[in-house]
Amino acid sequence: MNDTATPVLDSAAVLSQVTEKWDGDIVRQLTNYIEIPAKSPGFDPDWAQHGLLETVARNAAAWVEAQKIEGLKLEIVRLPQRTPLIFFEVPATRRGSGKTALMYGHLDKQPEFTGWRGDLGPWTPKYEDGRLYGRGGADDGYAVYAAVAAIEALKANGGTHPRIVGLVETCEESGSFDLLPYVDALRDRLGDVGLVVCLDSGAGNYDQLWLTTSLRGMASGTLKVEILTEGVHSGDASGLVPSSFRIMRQVLDRLEDSATGRLLPASFHCDIPAERIEQAKATAAILGEEVYRRFPWVHADCDGVAQSALPTTTDPVQALINRTWTPTLSVTGAEGLPALLDAGNVLRPFTAFKLSLRLPPLVDAAAAVQELKTLLEDNAPYQAKVTFQPGSAASGWNAPATDEWFVRALNAASLAHYGEPVGFVGQGGTIPLMNMLSRGFPTAQMMVCGVLGPRSNAHGPNEFLHVPYAKRLTASVAEVIAQMP
Repeated sequence: MNDTATPVLDSAAVLSQVTEKWDGDIVRQLTNYIEIPAKSPGFDPDWAQHGLLETVARNAAAWVEAQKIEGLKLEIVRLPQRTPLIFFEVPATRRGSGKTALMYGHLDKQPEFTGWRGDLGPWTPKYEDGRLYGRGGADDGYAVYAAVAAIEALKANGGTHPRIVGLVETCEESGSFDLLPYVDALRDRLGDVGLVVCLDSGAGNYDQLWLTTSLRGMASGTLKVEILTEGVHSGDASGLVPSSFRIMRQVLDRLEDSATGRLLPASFHCDIPAERIEQAKATAAILGEEVYRRFPWVHADCDGVAQSALPTTTDPVQALINRTWTPTLSVTGAEGLPALLDAGNVLRPFTAFKLSLRLPPLVDAAAAVQELKTLLEDNAPYQAKVTFQPGSAASGWNAPATDEWFVRALNAASLAHYGEPVGFVGQGGTIPLMNMLSRGFPTAQMMVCGVLGPRSNAHGPNEFLHVPYAKRLTASVAEVIAQMP
């Protein structure tokens, strides 16, 4: 798999042009983009009235058209009651090419979150030491700009290419529930997709090109436990009225072993393909302890010695498998719990948790949601009112077999622009589009990659875009498209 293709572009010239584009224009465009709190519709129910998703879509579309790429046609597609989507297409310059390369990204953002560094904020961009801080730059507002810059570099350096289309949505962070209607509406215009370039994933380090080989699925929802119609004095009622929080713990015990974090339903697990285990071993050899050290662990004082909090495992191979092929439950929000300053001696009437369940790539999300609802709601302790309201859900994705040309092209690009061969890594996040495209175009090669490397912290505080890595990724995309047969 380390064989490389013969370069068809002047790699140094491509990187030079891409670097100039990023330094002279793209960083400024993304700085303006970060300032706009264009939150995904799942976090902004009034997105249509606020018009911020429309604004970032219009801004990106105007920039793409301003590049005046020969033959490029662009449209902002707007289906009724749906978030806007950018669609562009560039005709092939290669004779006899019946295949299409599809480039994907999104412009909607996660909400602010707390804990930003004092001089940073989600909507106050700051460029520091090659890192552009702010919400959405890395996840993944940069994608449309990088995609078009790659096309420009490809054309400017004499490379031929197949027909290229682009899909840039504004609903990804909410589970892409608007995307499938657009894909259906545009299906005839997508063509016969032979390569997908998805710029919404991660990187194991910033030293080489990384190809994502799998993505976990996701099922979310709100679990609510109600025991009273109103709060009562805890001195009067505790010991007789069961705490809604304790009932919540009992209900969650049906789903998760709290001692180990293992999810109990067998149907939430799947067999891991042997190839993915071998790739995890190879990636662990590259990254070592950085697999888990890259997270911002808290330190505690123990007899005067500062000790770091520990991960679930310090075995790099198992750590990679845990975050890519193991189902995991997270509680990402809560209601019914007053702030500490306001918490009196009151037995609360209810507790509600927002649950985020990450599923292995081969587990069906819709089936998991139904099983989850039954598991949590049936036979409630103390006949309490327990309800699970499903939220967004999407099945995971396991990459198809890689063609020889594709692996050679990836290695050539990585060696040319990073000096190291391509790495293969599964990711714990979810990109619903990939499953849709794999079903629709089962023979297409999937270049799923991105800039979310160590400590880039998408969705959390201090999110940043590693600009030097993004430049080389942009150049690598141009190289791979040039090699597409």
